[in-house]
Amino acid sequence: MGSFLAGKVVAVTGAGRGIGRAVALGAAAEGARVVVNDHGVAADGTAPTSEVADAVVKEIEAAGGEAVAVADDISTMAGGRRVVETALSSYGRLDGVVCVAGILRERMLFNMSEEEWDPVVATHLKGTFTVFRAAAAVMREQRSGTLVGFTSGNHQGSVSQANYSAAKGGVISLVRSAALGLHKYGVTANAVAPVARTRMSANVPMELTEIGEPEDVAAFVVYLLSDRAREARVTGQVYTVAGPKIAVWAQPRELRAAYGEGPWTPERIADFLPGTVGTDPMPMLARLEEMAKAARDGARPNA
Repeated sequence: MGSFLAGKVVAVTGAGRGIGRAVALGAAAEGARVVVNDHGVAADGTAPTSEVADAVVKEIEAAGGEAVAVADDISTMAGGRRVVETALSSYGRLDGVVCVAGILRERMLFNMSEEEWDPVVATHLKGTFTVFRAAAAVMREQRSGTLVGFTSGNHQGSVSQANYSAAKGGVISLVRSAALGLHKYGVTANAVAPVARTRMSANVPMELTEIGEPEDVAAFVVYLLSDRAREARVTGQVYTVAGPKIAVWAQPRELRAAYGEGPWTPERIADFLPGTVGTDPMPMLARLEEMAKAARDGARPNA
């Protein structure tokens, strides 16, 4: 057993499989006592079972660690509270929460139903809020704590995962808001955009050129939960972890501005905008256009 998180209590949602499991095991291996939360659903959010959370607890205990399982659905306020209350009743405190839980229901935007939109946003975005909300109240009183949300590079946009992308973009804004609002109470908040081999990454609709293992991401999350990250004043950040690669995303800011004289009209804007403020190219769109061009060129008969 390591000691990087010795004495800390950490709750991890979506901890039954993939990255969440790796985070739970990694935190326990570094001395944390862990609340293992997983509703135990399939990748699309159906067929819940508590077995996966129980199995991870057994793994941690077999390795000499301490853990307790919670199978509640964190897309409900009661579920989020239950995760935090379990940490308090079992171990008397809560030093960090890591919200990994997520599901996928892919569909093109023009075909997406409410039943495909709501559960994805509820699990990823509301599920992060419910746990953050309950944990923040405790951490405010403790004057310390760490919140870690999970986002995705797909917050830039996605061809067939508008629900997932919207939720992941929301997680980033939630994390930044938490970092600002809780800073004076000694609480940090950060987001991780992982690229790792999991059952969810297998459904990404384009090739992932840089990808690692869940354990790569877990090591980084353990760092974020540690006193070393707090001493380095790491908060309000979004990091990507993809195997050997660690990257930080830019903070949102205005790129360019220009000022006109007199009231705007649509015609004046049409003349003014292209040569002044202009646009900021969308990398994902450029990649799609390159792929489409390559497909067209490949379909042409040889001259």
